[in-house]
Amino acid sequence: MKSNLTALLALGTAAALSTAGAQAKISAQSIIVNPTQPDLSVSVRINKDTTGNQNPAYRIDEPISVSTTVNRDAYVYLFNVNPDGSVDQILPNRLSGENFVKANTTTTFPAAGANFTYTVGGPIGQNKVLALASLTPLNLSQISEFKTAQDQFATVKTQGGQTGLAQALSIVVNPLPQNSWVSDTAFYTVAAQNPVSTGSLFVGTNVGNATVILNGQRLGGANVTYSNLRAGNYPVRVQAPGFTDFTTTVTVRAGGTTNLNVEFARPIAAPAPTSGNAVLDLIGNLLGAIAGTTIQDPARSAYDQKVRDLQNMGYTLQQTRQTTTGYTGTLVKGATTATLTVDRGANRTVRVNVSESTTYQY
Repeated sequence: MKSNLTALLALGTAAALSTAGAQAKISAQSIIVNPTQPDLSVSVRINKDTTGNQNPAYRIDEPISVSTTVNRDAYVYLFNVNPDGSVDQILPNRLSGENFVKANTTTTFPAAGANFTYTVGGPIGQNKVLALASLTPLNLSQISEFKTAQDQFATVKTQGGQTGLAQALSIVVNPLPQNSWVSDTAFYTVAAQNPVSTGSLFVGTNVGNATVILNGQRLGGANVTYSNLRAGNYPVRVQAPGFTDFTTTVTVRAGGTTNLNVEFARPIAAPAPTSGNAVLDLIGNLLGAIAGTTIQDPARSAYDQKVRDLQNMGYTLQQTRQTTTGYTGTLVKGATTATLTVDRGANRTVRVNVSESTTYQY
């Protein structure tokens, strides 16, 4: 690889001798520049900076797009100079070889609807995107290659980072007419990852001496807001002496407070034995509640059973509230919200109603 580059440099010197004034210049910032100021122009921008004068920060794995504009029909080649000095040819690539841009249009890579995306990778530090526009296609096989069959972007085979890239590209454009190529650059920084995002959780109850257990760890009492919790989904257990434990799953959101309100029903007696059949157990609990042999009233038994059914379907219980005739709760699964209502009716009946609403974005 080193010998190939040396040979190319020698050819470049010979070309410079035979075509005086045609050789590209390399600026103090290691940018390849056409010294003739051609009427062909190109601009390169990244999505966080539409002016081209800034140096925005990106996080690792954050999406990024590159747009180019030319004043004449041209072939655009894009290179990314990484902080460690390595250089990637990001256009053309194996996912999209199309790099022809029409005059006076702005083309974004990747294009809307493309089957691939660009994401920012490491290492942390200053990056530079170089755009080279040419009126004719360029052969870059001598300066870039795909290291493996799985690589999406070619790696530029130069030493010296951006300086080596500028030198290699100057050799590629030397044989071209002076008015047929031009370049532009854009800058961005890869910053360190964001610190762990945290949120808060408030747990309220209607009884005293309750204990909150989050993800198996005891937080403390109820009617308290717990802060600095890592964002995510967690199992919660709320315990109170003389009452059945309340269990659910909550979502702690970064920068926000999640509210969980638990309504405990007064215990009546010891629980009735279970049969292992959910339907039979529900009927048994309802009948037992009438006879005073269960810890919950019929409405609570029906409510708890329906909550378990919905949780088995992927719903997460957000809130439980006791009403004058029974219980009501809110459960969420993705964009769908389910409202569960259980009411005691006449003639020893219990009505269970579930309504769903789904929010779609367009």
